[in-house]
Amino acid sequence: MKKSIRAFVTLFLAAAAFSHSALAVVYPLPAANSRLTGQNLEITIPEDSKLPLEAFAAQYQMGLSNLLEANPGVDVYLPKAGTKLIIPQQLILPDAPREGIVINSAEMRLYYYPKGTKTVVVLPIGIGELGKDTPVNWTTSVQRKKDGPTWTPTKKMHEEYAARGESLPAVFPAGPDNPMGLYALYIGRLYAIHGTNANFGIGLRVSHGCVRLRADDIKWLFDNVPVGTRVQFIDQPIKATVEPDGSRYVEIHNPLSQTEEQFQSREPVPLTLTAAVTKVVSDASVNTTSMEDALKARSGMPVKVNGEADATAPVAVPEQEGALPKEEPMTPVTPQGANVIDSTTGDATAAAQQPAEQAAAEQPATEQSAPAATEAPAESNAQTIPGLSQPGPIYSTPKS
Repeated sequence: MKKSIRAFVTLFLAAAAFSHSALAVVYPLPAANSRLTGQNLEITIPEDSKLPLEAFAAQYQMGLSNLLEANPGVDVYLPKAGTKLIIPQQLILPDAPREGIVINSAEMRLYYYPKGTKTVVVLPIGIGELGKDTPVNWTTSVQRKKDGPTWTPTKKMHEEYAARGESLPAVFPAGPDNPMGLYALYIGRLYAIHGTNANFGIGLRVSHGCVRLRADDIKWLFDNVPVGTRVQFIDQPIKATVEPDGSRYVEIHNPLSQTEEQFQSREPVPLTLTAAVTKVVSDASVNTTSMEDALKARSGMPVKVNGEADATAPVAVPEQEGALPKEEPMTPVTPQGANVIDSTTGDATAAAQQPAEQAAAEQPATEQSAPAATEAPAESNAQTIPGLSQPGPIYSTPKS
């Protein structure tokens, strides 16, 4: 039965990819005793391609970090024509409740579990820069939503720009040039999940602490995530699962740098196995060599570490004439901050002109207040969504 289900999923993914629509970001939710879902793809960079890696990341609903981990050595500016590129669309669900939104900073993905469905929506994100980190070990909720947010840079941001001989407007009005994009979901008091006015930065540490998504993705969340939805921030670079048939898988990402020294170093950031991961991989059936290879590779893809190796190959996506993704025009990116929301207008304003990271540090770590950025990590019904043109995803409606 398991093989027949896998064959069906593989056939479906191949058909969807062949139609050269970007794949749906709606995954079937595994059973409660399983966390493995999805299937990897393999594409060939067209011979006439002169596009950067970001164009393929957007086409296949990935962040840059996801593609870089799965394809070590790939040229981020101009992937070599004719070469194979793995699209890591198989994943292990985070070790967290399957409720609301779960944001895993380490893998730069957002998971949304729509109520009343057996699905999970997975979207790539950009997160906070080093020293302006996106929160971890924090559970909050969507406080309000805003169509057309404004953005007011903090005093600290103005000083940073002035030091470089640059300037920022006092307020960015709503519209396509706003660094927060066209939609925002405000969480807690100081942070938001929002769009962007740039065509890069997804899968990178680029913001002042907020969570950034591509335009189509934030529009989908805005339309489908209700106010009051639970939001949990986690930092799990290593995910592990024991599947119903006894197979043990690990999915290992590069941990986020915690210091400037780590950020500048060419050495990989050390990995730490949590108690939950150790419980999975300490079983006598685990192949030590397979586990060591996975820890070294850090491919960001599930790897079977016991029994016979998983022989399932990525689904090959046939190359088609005219199937190149569309490259969006470059828009200058402006770092966005984490801002307090005016309760009367819903607009973002500076927190008494304090830098976002300083304001966050002054808030107690309660249900509705973010922890300081330096805190250590810890462990409706669906609506019909219209199809989107390339390079955005084609969203399917979750089925109950």
